[in-house]
Amino acid sequence: MGVNASVLAVDAGNSKTDVAVIGEDGTVLSTARGGGFQPPRVGVEAAVDVLESAVREAMAAAGDGAGAVEHVSACLANADLPVEEEELAEAISRRGWGATVEVRNDTFAVLRAALDEPRGVAVVCGAGINCAGMLPDGRTARFPAIGRISGDWGGGSGLAEEAMWFAARAEDGRGEPTELVRTLPGHFGLGSVYALIEALHRETIPAGRRHEMTPVLFATSAAGDPVARALVDRLAEEIVTMASVALGRLGLLTEEVPVVLGGSVLAARHPQLDEGIARLLSERAPRAVVRVVTEPPVLGAALLGLDRTGAPAEAHRRLRAHWS
Repeated sequence: MGVNASVLAVDAGNSKTDVAVIGEDGTVLSTARGGGFQPPRVGVEAAVDVLESAVREAMAAAGDGAGAVEHVSACLANADLPVEEEELAEAISRRGWGATVEVRNDTFAVLRAALDEPRGVAVVCGAGINCAGMLPDGRTARFPAIGRISGDWGGGSGLAEEAMWFAARAEDGRGEPTELVRTLPGHFGLGSVYALIEALHRETIPAGRRHEMTPVLFATSAAGDPVARALVDRLAEEIVTMASVALGRLGLLTEEVPVVLGGSVLAARHPQLDEGIARLLSERAPRAVVRVVTEPPVLGAALLGLDRTGAPAEAHRRLRAHWS
């Protein structure tokens, strides 16, 4: 006799979607991968259509013996505000994938994937930057994280833009000298920042390649350039500021608690950035324990689902062991 399905876990980012069907005992019955989730670009229903393709594949792989899903736990990019989470939860509920649905921002999946219990704070720095914290009693701390209008600074795209700003001003005389004048255009085989500005503006260099400037910034910083180093130091400050504010909101500043770091920029383990985060966090939350998440975010979505259904500790352990 097969294991009944309990949770349908969905982790959807801008570029890909991961789905897992989880049995009531924590067994992973099936997984599937689909395309990116971008409701701001294509609309809510079209974005959920992308999820549905992966969900159907996962449910088919789980087989008829899995039965009906009790709960859908969806951690989604672009679910930045509670009103957006509600809107997306309603759209998913209409699809009939499970008896109940909970939608969270995808930062919560990164956080929960790294924790043995839902208690801690995560900062994710990839293309953008975000932070979320949670406690076992359900309380959370979060930020809108929708760009400069919500007070954000950092993330790979923001760093690339800042690096270009300093390089442009250095080349034309409005700003202080920096090696970014040489390293940024050089990465693209160009001889000047002006040529790079023109190529980006006229899209002879596609917009999708702008993220390549962020590793160049870090390499220029590592070589000792003061302007580049100041930008990396500022990112460390922003990350620790978000984490410490979230910890404070949850009453965790003086407690031993995990601070989880995720996203491509933090996963790259740049020494200057890592050292800056560790130093600043030790000053503001001296008992915080920093760790870089290596578990897949879909695990976090699945664990949040088991939390919601009241699954026993053994089910949580079995689920985590699948991805260990």
